[in-house]
Amino acid sequence: MDMVSTCRQKLGKVSFLLPILLLWTLVAVFVYYQYTIEKGHKANELNTQLQLLNRFLLNDISEGKSMEEAIKSSAVYSKDVRITLLSMDGRVLFDNVENPETMENHLNRNEVAKALREGSGHMICRLSQTNNIQYFYSATRGDVYIIRSALPYSMSLQKTLQANSMIWWLVVVLTILITIVVIILFNTVKQSNSNYVRFLEQEQEKIRIKRQLTNNINHELKTPVASIQVCLETLINNPDMAKEMQTKMIDRSYQSCQRLRNLLRDVSLITRIEEGNNQIEKEPVVINEIVEDLQEELAVYPPENRLDLKVNIGERVVVNGNHSLIVSIFRNLTENAISYSGGTTITISLLENNPLECKISFEDDGVGVEEKHLSHLFERFYRVDKGRSRQKGGTGLGLAIVKHSVYFHGGDITVSNKKDGGLQFVFTLKKSL
Repeated sequence: MDMVSTCRQKLGKVSFLLPILLLWTLVAVFVYYQYTIEKGHKANELNTQLQLLNRFLLNDISEGKSMEEAIKSSAVYSKDVRITLLSMDGRVLFDNVENPETMENHLNRNEVAKALREGSGHMICRLSQTNNIQYFYSATRGDVYIIRSALPYSMSLQKTLQANSMIWWLVVVLTILITIVVIILFNTVKQSNSNYVRFLEQEQEKIRIKRQLTNNINHELKTPVASIQVCLETLINNPDMAKEMQTKMIDRSYQSCQRLRNLLRDVSLITRIEEGNNQIEKEPVVINEIVEDLQEELAVYPPENRLDLKVNIGERVVVNGNHSLIVSIFRNLTENAISYSGGTTITISLLENNPLECKISFEDDGVGVEEKHLSHLFERFYRVDKGRSRQKGGTGLGLAIVKHSVYFHGGDITVSNKKDGGLQFVFTLKKSL
């Protein structure tokens, strides 16, 4: 089950991460694509401006002007622009920065080769072999010459050609916000699913407990019912039975009826606690008074069922709860001690009392139980010694009622063996619900 749970958790994480990874991948591809397009668009705009300069210069040369005159008379020329005049075979005829006689043939330059093929061409960034300066080149083919203009690839030009980063930051921020929303939605859905699964598990557990309770009740009912049936059949079939035997049969039937009555009472109480929390009335309950009543009841018990009760509650303890349920806690613990502890004394002590809750210890000086039984003592119909439990007339629901009554009052209960013998029950009760 642990391996299955681990696999489910890993699959859940993968199913959560995949949409986010896909989202960021799409955003990265979109940003890169748009950045490339925008940068190319700005490069084309700059190339268009240089192409316009090249056309003006070619037009002036065709009218008989020299390159120097054409450059001076051009309205679109900037002093930062490098102008190179080439023949159709790539020879450098003029350059306003370097001596053309020292320059190599430019026929193999990309922008020049493209201009010869298509009429124009440009190169965004290339290192000049003449002066080792990076330029943005734009070449235009005329009827006789090729004009190439170039701008130094400076920081200002780089900024000009860069895409607008604000829009990309906006996209990134929006993506982060979307990611946060996805995470929140995922956690919300995950929590809802977890709550739904927990709800289903709780409902299934309730169904299982009810089914188990029904089966256990049926099993527990069989013994007293069978006993009553046997006794009645014996009385009916033997009308001349001795008076002493008749009395014995009637007494056995009466004991079985009492057991049935107690069983139905306890089952009804547990069902009432589990399903009727809102219908159970609450009122201020004084723990001291309940313990005093218990002392008085124990005083009139038959000697064989009587245990001494020591009380260590020095202050007044008041709990807002249901009086009958709190009484059932002390009474069932007492009856359990009388029937099974084998001791002579019960001690009830107040361990803690604050505005929120009280903690109480209920212990006996008996023989205790084996450790393997401790975790099962609060289960319905669980018996450490089944034969002895039935002989004592117990329903098997006493400690289950104790647990449910404590839980109803928002508390918890534990049981342990004392070092010097006997059991100790420690439970808490909330002051208000």
